[in-house]
Amino acid sequence: MVQVKALACELPYQQGIPLSRFSIAEIKREVISRGIIAEISGTTVWRWLDQDAIRPWQHRSWIFPRDPNFLEKASRVLELYEGFWEGEPLTDQDYVLSSDEKTSIQARLRIHPTAAPQPGQTMKVEFEYDRGGALSYLAAWDVRRAKIFGRLESKSGIQPFSRLVDQVMSQEPYCSAKRVFWVVDGGSSHRGPKAVARLQEQWPQAMMIHLPIHASWLNQIEIYSIVQRKVLTPNDFASLAEVEDRLLKFQIRYQKIAAPFEWKFTRTDLKNLMQKLSVQSLPLKKAA
Repeated sequence: MVQVKALACELPYQQGIPLSRFSIAEIKREVISRGIIAEISGTTVWRWLDQDAIRPWQHRSWIFPRDPNFLEKASRVLELYEGFWEGEPLTDQDYVLSSDEKTSIQARLRIHPTAAPQPGQTMKVEFEYDRGGALSYLAAWDVRRAKIFGRLESKSGIQPFSRLVDQVMSQEPYCSAKRVFWVVDGGSSHRGPKAVARLQEQWPQAMMIHLPIHASWLNQIEIYSIVQRKVLTPNDFASLAEVEDRLLKFQIRYQKIAAPFEWKFTRTDLKNLMQKLSVQSLPLKKAA
């Protein structure tokens, strides 16, 4: 049993087997050909592996953190989520906004009208469509107050992002706040020290906090990607104007039930994760 489990935890191609991953049938074939067991059923192989939740036929994609300052940058954001900045508690005059943009939202004009669901039948959406153009959706989420702000632009970029900032910062309580922290990724709309300086020039009380590379999972606005499932899937719009109208009306609908997200991933969890990843880290092999 132990040898079968060990085999299932190997990468086949590293053992000279021309497979990307093992299936139950392939594991059975391999253990018999290696003489580990004279005969065994696929059901038995599955039962043994299931004891330790070993599923070599499954896989998922991931991106290994490669920012040398990943822990430091991510910890600053998690500190804000916990209600602190540089070790001091945030005040009632401090606000934390998580922001991002969703680019290239198409208006897919279906060749035939979508059929509504009927008893015993699901909604039917025509496969073919005409392209009606695309928009970018820029949004900001007030982490502590559960407020969503958004706008549609013909494309993303420095100026569209600046307009989102102005939209938020020109209203209370942000325009008279002590500090407004803007958590963003490293996208071109708000990348680097120039973006930090540009924001503070526009709004002196605003502070841009950059997430490390490949850390969108630490950006709370990503949770609001529910908009993809609720509004944009299936993509069936008569025009770009309808895309904008539906998205902005969804904001209003969502705001009525919105509550701060129950964020449970802490700086301690991050340190533990980084320690775990450091053990798994292996030097990259150079191509021959």
